[in-house]
Amino acid sequence: MGKLQEFEITFDQKKEVYTPGESISGAVTFKLDEALQCKAVKINCNGFCGVTSKVNDTAWTAEEQYFNSTVSVADKGTLKQGKHTFPFKFLIPESAPTSFEGSYGRIVYRVRAFIDTPRFVKDYNTEKAFYLIRFLNLNELPDIWGTCSSAVKQQFTYMLVKTGTVDLKAQCDRKGYTPDQIIQVLVNIHNQSGKTTGNVAASLMQRVTYETKRPTHDVKTIVEVAGGVVKAGKELEWKEQIIVPPLPRSSLAGCDLIKIEYYVKVSLKSPDVMLTLPIHIGNVSLDEKLHPSKQADPPSSAAAEDTQASTPNISPTLPPRPAPKPAPRHRMSSHNSPSAPPAEGHQGAEGGTQLNDVFPNKRQSQLVSPNAFSYAPGLFFAQNQQHNGPGTVPSGPPGTTAPYPPENGPSSMPTPLILPPDYSTSSYPQGPPAGPSKG
Repeated sequence: MGKLQEFEITFDQKKEVYTPGESISGAVTFKLDEALQCKAVKINCNGFCGVTSKVNDTAWTAEEQYFNSTVSVADKGTLKQGKHTFPFKFLIPESAPTSFEGSYGRIVYRVRAFIDTPRFVKDYNTEKAFYLIRFLNLNELPDIWGTCSSAVKQQFTYMLVKTGTVDLKAQCDRKGYTPDQIIQVLVNIHNQSGKTTGNVAASLMQRVTYETKRPTHDVKTIVEVAGGVVKAGKELEWKEQIIVPPLPRSSLAGCDLIKIEYYVKVSLKSPDVMLTLPIHIGNVSLDEKLHPSKQADPPSSAAAEDTQASTPNISPTLPPRPAPKPAPRHRMSSHNSPSAPPAEGHQGAEGGTQLNDVFPNKRQSQLVSPNAFSYAPGLFFAQNQQHNGPGTVPSGPPGTTAPYPPENGPSSMPTPLILPPDYSTSSYPQGPPAGPSKG
């Protein structure tokens, strides 16, 4: 580097992950082995998005900038031999979107430092990236409550002349999830043909759309679980679970060039029938206390309290009232009118039994492709993670997030921050897939 022996940028407290509205501060340090003439020393902080239609190409076809701030920390003059340190501080705008790196575009944030020298003298510069996480609270999304369901009927021909019909229905237990939560998938298949179907499968899909002149759709299968077949003339039910791994959040609020969507795809191999269930992936999980139906409960409970409060005023005038209680009749009443909780527990037990009877050859492992997480650096996946039980948390390097959560873990807390990963290659873009079916 000639006269310049060291040139680096450091962030205070070695922090590299920030949120919109925060300040990023640190220092630029360089060491000279002899005096250096300079026109200025400048520090710049910027954030931008670039997209392209070619995989891993940085010749952007479209760009947008979120902020670009520059400060001059030294004027024209001579920098003496030795070590120089210049502190800096920048404010990150509230509207800045989450960092992201994909095959056809990226959202990047960085701090850069420049030493401008006189003409014919080499200029010096360095840069350091930082990551921005914008939280997505699922409770704030419209129409987020309730289940997500869809149905499709497929008619097909087999043995050249025979025709048959398959009815496929599927449902997710909710419309929004956070990493480490479990998607409960319920599938009903009615095979009204004389031919056994192929295996049923449920997949968690990610679709990233890059807004170029001709939008590029990058579709990945994140997780896939597979079941058995449905014999001719049978109607069967299949229940399965998908663990949500660490993923970028749905949408990219503040960014107009990149859009992230997630959906669960349920399909049969034969006949070729498929449906989709759109879902959201966020940072803050759904809180059942905020459910609209829950918020309607307090008035009724208050009314009940008023009723109970009025009862003691009457009871003192009837001291012998407890004695004539018809005990046998009360016991018969409670026996003949079971409450809702036992009924639900009974149904759950039946559901578990039916699963084993329906698909005895079902593969229970959750198949995860490591290549699907090239955009989320810092993730750790054990080679044989499918053998880990749901309560096993694989160990990994510091800062990693385990794909399998401990049982009964807190669901309302914000999920761990997921840093954008290093740039990597992927397959060329696919054509626009069929849009998610609405239930």
